[in-house]
Amino acid sequence: MANVFDVACYILEKQGEMTAMKLQKLVYYAQAWSLVWDESPLFSEQIQAWANGPVVPALYEKHRGQFKLAIIDGGDAGNLSDNQKDTIDKVLEFYGNHNSHWLSDLTHSESPWIDAREGLHSGERGRKEISLAAMAEYYEGL
Repeated sequence: MANVFDVACYILEKQGEMTAMKLQKLVYYAQAWSLVWDESPLFSEQIQAWANGPVVPALYEKHRGQFKLAIIDGGDAGNLSDNQKDTIDKVLEFYGNHNSHWLSDLTHSESPWIDAREGLHSGERGRKEISLAAMAEYYEGL
């Protein structure tokens, strides 16, 4: 299985430099739609419901302190299958032209993030996992 760094690397190769926040949201949506369209995850790393939307902590550790990213160390887009790349391409076609705040606002209106943030105030730190099952169930219903 590919990892989150491979997915992030592919996204950056296709879209070019972007904010770390936007990359996190695109990785999240790539995972979500892979669960629906391909019935399997793109990567095994956990996604958590942070105050600004879904975040993959393992990816965050790679880019901590950086506002914009052009590359991700440890990622190799060549580890992705053609089918996985096609899924990511479709996600980028729909979400890729939106800015990080638009993407964050969108995740804040969707139940996987909302449900994982239950009991937390707006802006409060939280690290509860957004489960693959919650993502698959929600996005399959769209």
